[in-house]
Amino acid sequence: MIGKILQKENFNYSIKHQDTKTYLRLSSVEKDILFKIPKISKTHWTLFCLTVFTTLLAGALMQGANIILNPLSILKGIPFSLTLLLILGTHEFGHYYYAQKHNVDASLPYFIPAPPFIFLIGTFGAFIKIKSAIKNREALLQIGAAGPIAGFIIAVPSLLIGLNLSTVFEKTTSTNALILGDSFLMKILIMITHPNLTETQDVMLHPIAFAGWIGLLVTMLNLLPIGQLDGGHIAYAMFGKKQQLIGKISLIALIPLSFISLNWLVWGLLIFFLMRSTGHPPINDFDKPLSKDNKIIGYLCFIIFILCFIPAPFKF
Repeated sequence: MIGKILQKENFNYSIKHQDTKTYLRLSSVEKDILFKIPKISKTHWTLFCLTVFTTLLAGALMQGANIILNPLSILKGIPFSLTLLLILGTHEFGHYYYAQKHNVDASLPYFIPAPPFIFLIGTFGAFIKIKSAIKNREALLQIGAAGPIAGFIIAVPSLLIGLNLSTVFEKTTSTNALILGDSFLMKILIMITHPNLTETQDVMLHPIAFAGWIGLLVTMLNLLPIGQLDGGHIAYAMFGKKQQLIGKISLIALIPLSFISLNWLVWGLLIFFLMRSTGHPPINDFDKPLSKDNKIIGYLCFIIFILCFIPAPFKF
């Protein structure tokens, strides 16, 4: 096909509009190529623009900007906003790409804005809507795993860049600052970027590093093997009906974790009331076993969960 275009040979194409998508079909002697070009709705644009604004505002406030006295100081929020939206967007487009690959109808990502004075980071995250049935285990696993893996791939280098830009300070006995918990991976990255850090010192995260930290937290929460979280999809694809037991155990495990950090109580209640079930709805073609490569993807997600797990994410 590329050769025909470069050599200006004739080839046929057709454009078809259906529902909210545009289909572009390129026909050649070898094989037809079909592109699905989704239409971006006004709702998507509005939510995305609002989320850009709220995350810019959140990032600027972290930098001590006063946008009332100096409206242009909101631009100080660009490093945080750009990094966070890149991580969240990559996560959701990972799901979207594999949904398209497996002929599963899915919406483009919806970004959810949040006022920074209500929610520190300026967004409640993003999600896609799955509009048709996922037919087999392979599709379920790949669609579920693609988001966390894609987001993780962006979050780690973001953290490395941000940590190199972060400052080291001496710990004080009393502080009103928000203290972030460290995952195993975070500890490793801090050791790499700040090898001479002493026990009396800590790292004040640059906004890019904070966005990367949020990326790891989002990845970890999504990989909980509960209900229709990404981890629930992966666990059901790998273990079938046993996922329901795994989901119940995981939700119950949040109770003792709540004594370490109340964050887990809040997240546990949200999961319980929003999903109403720890189980996963069945899929039609479950009898076909997963390939070795797909099982490796599932175990890789488990490793990512362990690396990103934070016992006490936020401390005040």
